[in-house]
This record gives sequence, structure tokens and C-alpha cells, in this order.
Amino acid sequence: MPTSRLLWWGALVALACGILLCVLGWYGVSGERVAERQLPYLASSTVPGAALLVVGAVLAVGSVREAREEAAGQDAEGPRDRVGRRAPEAPRETGAHDPPAAVSEEPPVRVPGGRLAHRPDCPLVAGRPVEPAEAAAADGGGESGEPPQAGGEGAPVPCPVCEPWTRPWPR
Repeated sequence: MPTSRLLWWGALVALACGILLCVLGWYGVSGERVAERQLPYLASSTVPGAALLVVGAVLAVGSVREAREEAAGQDAEGPRDRVGRRAPEAPRETGAHDPPAAVSEEPPVRVPGGRLAHRPDCPLVAGRPVEPAEAAAADGGGESGEPPQAGGEGAPVPCPVCEPWTRPWPR
């Protein structure tokens, strides 16, 4: 049985019991003229009945939300099959938002006048004019695999996408 159906039936039971308790509490209170004798009916019937009405309303809203997620074929944990088991995850496809990782072992380059050093196949410099980032070797990066210190004038800063100094450069 789907979760939404269980929630729906639980909501109906809670609402019915809440209405019944509120009616019984009202009936008991209505027969008493003294406030001190009305208090037991309020405490034992009306207040719990009102609480059950709130619980029933919350369960009803939850069942509607769950039914919408089931209709969409998804829940909080992802897609499910008809039996209710988690569907196996499909292999992730590379789309327009997932540029291919830069894997070139060539020395870093940068856009003329730019501060970021990139691998030549970095998607951020694809199709743009580039120049060698000579400052990488001059500032201590490059061959040793360590990034240069980016404090000097003209020293390139490593690109956060392709990370040009994560592997040692070929000599």
C-alpha cells in the first residue's frame, strides 16, 4: 500500500476521532452549569479532540504531498519503481552545465591581460586567444607541481575549474 494512502486513512481516522471527542466534550459541558464541573469534559474530551483534529489535518496535507510525489515517480530519496524500491540511478550525462574536465599536461596558458592560469584544454579559455603563462615558472610553479605565489605583479592565479598545478608539468 502506498505511503500516501496510509497517511490518508490515518488522517481520516484522526479527524473522525477528533470530531467525535469534540462533540462528546461539548455535550458533557452543555449539561453542567457550574464551571468546575465542566472542566473534566474539557480536559478529557474537547482538548484531545482538538489535538486529533490538528493531527488529522497535518496527515491529510502530508498524504496529498506524498501522492503528488508518487504521481511524479519520485520521493525524497529519488525515483522508485512500481513496487516501491529505489530505482537504480542512471549514469550521469555530461550536459551544457558540466564542461569536460581539463586533462592536458601542456604548460599553463592565460588570456592576454588575464590573471588566471589555465590548462590549454580548460573550457573557460576554449576558443579564446591565449598566451603562455611564463610567470608560472618564474614564480616557482610549473615543474615542481607547486602553484606560484599569486602576490607578485603579473603572477597568474590558478583556475578553479581546471586547477593547472594539481599535477607536475612535463619537463
